[in-house]
Amino acid sequence: MFQLYIANKNYSSWSMRPWVLMRQAGIEFEEVMVRFERSAPDSRFKQRVGALNAAGKVPVLVHDGLAVWDSLAIAEYLADVFPERALWPRERAARARARSICAEMHSGFAALRRGCPMNIEARLPDIGALAMRDQPALRADLARIVDMWSGLLREHGGPMLFGDFCIADACYAPVVMRLLTYALPVPAEISDYMERVCALPGVRAWIDDALAEQEFLSFEEPFRLRR
Repeated sequence: MFQLYIANKNYSSWSMRPWVLMRQAGIEFEEVMVRFERSAPDSRFKQRVGALNAAGKVPVLVHDGLAVWDSLAIAEYLADVFPERALWPRERAARARARSICAEMHSGFAALRRGCPMNIEARLPDIGALAMRDQPALRADLARIVDMWSGLLREHGGPMLFGDFCIADACYAPVVMRLLTYALPVPAEISDYMERVCALPGVRAWIDDALAEQEFLSFEEPFRLRR
């Protein structure tokens, strides 16, 4: 049995990735919610997650006594355990490309992360407009995402980035959430892809759970004083 340790669904973009992947791929697991607290070393969050991995961060997948942390490592582990489910594209070149864009997400897009933190419940178009006006690095991140998604959708014919749903779509699902929250401007083909992502049962379930949390964590809210 798999256990997936995650944090608040409204805020935790890294938790969203493996959770959506597993739900969408039909991999059964037990969800273990460890709610965010401030990152003091003695916090309950750090103590509980730190007992599973020295990094002290979510997500963490536990399977047969093995703890795997980091969303990309979890995705690779699941692809190894379930090769028949084609969590990566089956064709070698497409698989390499999917790995490349997931690694790019993993290590890049700092301006988007910093300027538009994930907050599914919120709608912050004014913040998004100001960020687009004042932050060239954010505009560059958005342009790269639009170019990437547009090219892949044209190349593979949709509905997902590589045709069928795969790890790459799960990896970029939190980006879809950010673009919606901050109403960042995208062309119609990207907006259509975002709608398809949100309609995926795994993504829809995550969004519904995030909206049901009804929590306001001030340290996760750089742009609001209250809901």
